[in-house]
Parts: sequence; C-alpha cells; structure tokens
Amino acid sequence: MPLFKWKGRNRYGDIVEGERTSSSEDVLRADLQREQISITEISKARREIKIPFLETRRVKTKELAVFSRQLSVLIDAELPLIQSLNILSEQTKNKYFQRVILEVRDDVEAGSTLHQAMKKHPKVFDDLYCNMISSGEQSGSLDVMLRRLSDFLERIVQIRSQVRQALIYPAAIVTFAILVVIFMMWQVIPVFAQVFTELGANLPGLTVFVLNLSNFVKGNILWIFVGIVALIVGFRLIKKTDAGQKAMDKMKLSMPLFGNLFEKYGLSRVTRTLSTLLTGGVPMLDSLKITSATAGNVIIEEDLMEVRTMVAEGSSMNDALKETGKFPFMMTQMVGVGEATGTLDEMLTKLADFYDEEVDATVKALLSILEPVLLIGVGGLVGGIVISLYLPIFSLLAQL
Repeated sequence: MPLFKWKGRNRYGDIVEGERTSSSEDVLRADLQREQISITEISKARREIKIPFLETRRVKTKELAVFSRQLSVLIDAELPLIQSLNILSEQTKNKYFQRVILEVRDDVEAGSTLHQAMKKHPKVFDDLYCNMISSGEQSGSLDVMLRRLSDFLERIVQIRSQVRQALIYPAAIVTFAILVVIFMMWQVIPVFAQVFTELGANLPGLTVFVLNLSNFVKGNILWIFVGIVALIVGFRLIKKTDAGQKAMDKMKLSMPLFGNLFEKYGLSRVTRTLSTLLTGGVPMLDSLKITSATAGNVIIEEDLMEVRTMVAEGSSMNDALKETGKFPFMMTQMVGVGEATGTLDEMLTKLADFYDEEVDATVKALLSILEPVLLIGVGGLVGGIVISLYLPIFSLLAQL
C-alpha cells in the first residue's frame, strides 16, 4: 500500500501530522475523519531506502516503557485501540518500532486480540509482556496492566543503569591504562633506549626489563592489536553459545566484589518479574517459566526451573526454594509469609524493592572502593615505567 504524509487539526484544535499507509487518499481521509482529525494537507510520501544490515532492528527497554505508559493513558482516556496505536506509531522515532506498531494495528484491525498481534513480534514483546496484555484484555483492565508493565520496565531500566555504572568506570580506566602503556612502550621508551645506548649507561634490572618489553611491543605491535580484536570477537562468539553463556554467567556470580552485585541484580529482576506476573493474574507455573527466561543469568534460570519442577509436583514455592538451597534465607522467609497470608505478590514486590536498594548501596560501595584502588594501580604502573627510565639518568649523573 502507498505511504501518505498528512497534516491537520485534532478535536482540541492542535496541529497534528504524520505518515500512514492506506489503499488510497480517500480511504485515509475517511479514517482520519473517524479519528476526529480535520485534514489540511495530504500527499504521497517517498519511502525510505532500507539497507537490511544497516537498519536498527532493536527496541530499547526505555522505548517500550514509554510506549506502555502512553498506551495506558490513551486507553484510560477511552480512545479506540486502533486510534491509540496510530497515534503512538506516528510519535515514535524508531522506524523499526514504528513498523511493528503498525503491523500490530493492522492485525488488531483484522480481528486479532492485542496480545495475539504482539506475539508475532517476540523480539519486541516478550512472553511476560504478552501474558500481561492477555490478562488485561480478559479482565477488562488493559490500561492498569499497561501501567504495571511501564512501572516494571522503568524500574528494570533504572536498576540496569546502576549496574552498568559500576562496570563502565573500572572498564574505562583499565582500558585507558592499557592503551597508555602500549603507546609508551611503542613510541616513548625506544627514544630513551637509544639515548642510554649512546651514553653507555649502566642499566638497572628494572630498566632492562622495561626496555626488553618495549622491544617486544614495538616488534609485534600489529599482532598485539590483532590479538586484542581477536580476543573481543572470540569473547562475543563464545558468549553466543549455550556453554559459553553458562560459563560466563557462573563466572559473574563468583567474581570478587562484583559477584554479590550480579546476584542481587538477578534476584531483584526475578522477584519483580514474578510479582508483576502474579499481580496480573498469570498462573504460578507459567509465571515461573517466564521469569526464568527473563532472569538475565543462566545459572539463576536453571535454579528457577528446578523450583518450578518442584512446584509442579505439588510442593509449595517456599519449600521448593528451601530444598534447592540456592536462594537467600530472607527470600525463602518472605515467600513463606506471602504464601501463608495470601499476599505473595506483595511480598515479592517488597523483596524486589529491598534488592533494588541493595544494588544501589553495593554500586556506591564498589565505586568508593574501586576509585582509589584503580587510581593507585594505574599511577603505580605508569610511575614504575617512568622511574625505570630515570634510574639510568641518575646513575649517569652520579658518575659525572
């Protein structure tokens, strides 16, 4: 179908514009009139040339959270679902997401339910999202479910940014230090080596070691950079395999300093996801399966699936958590209280809030520890190289 560019005024008198596919200009005018939009301009729009391997085919969690929040507001204002999806498709800047929304709109217009239309796009709308939408449609509270989804996604974005903050700082410092050292070994130290050779200076052991290392770097600089690139590519390829992902997730949980952070982040995500699903009326076994798939860590996912198996066999969730012995005591106690009082979803929400606060506190503690440690480490490394270059100069001055 051709693509049209239109401009007009809505029922409040505001100027609105956008692009929309339609079988003809007359059909589009009729559709917009039904949405109480008075057309002032309409023309055929040129379609963008799409290059598959350059096109972004990803929707950020933050974009999905904004979409959920806006859709809940529009539905709460009693706008028809088709019209709401049209409005949101015209507002989003992500072209891929825009096409997905339009395809969902077309499927809904053809008679599908919203969750069925969204299930066709698993890269954008995962099982958690679709199950919540399904519950909302069945209970007649779609706007409420969308608000819960937006709250959940916004919290996930916030906690993820905190974890990234703890990881990016040390990674950036270490990367910068490595590049500085390589540059010094490659370009700076050979100049000093030539001076020492011409003066016939008596070189101490530390200086000899640094000069030999510099000669190695200078002679193999190309292979060093190739090796770094190969290491990065190899890491990404290994991570894509099941065994590689499992090994890396296990390593994350056992890392000094950072292991505790990754565990709390995983538990925060698990408890909040499970709470959101149970609040939305999704059955326990389905909720555990979806939660395990979105845990973000293969080890935690396997532990949750073990819990699900026990629950399916008749155990309570509290007994299953205790029997695995892989979840914190506080979590098992809170789940036990929630099951006994019939407030499991509320207890899981409180647990998620607690772990969010723990993640925040852990990030602050890590940054306060890592900042001086990294500065001392980088300063000691660069300082050691500088001292090794000045020792022969002091020796020459003593001889003179």
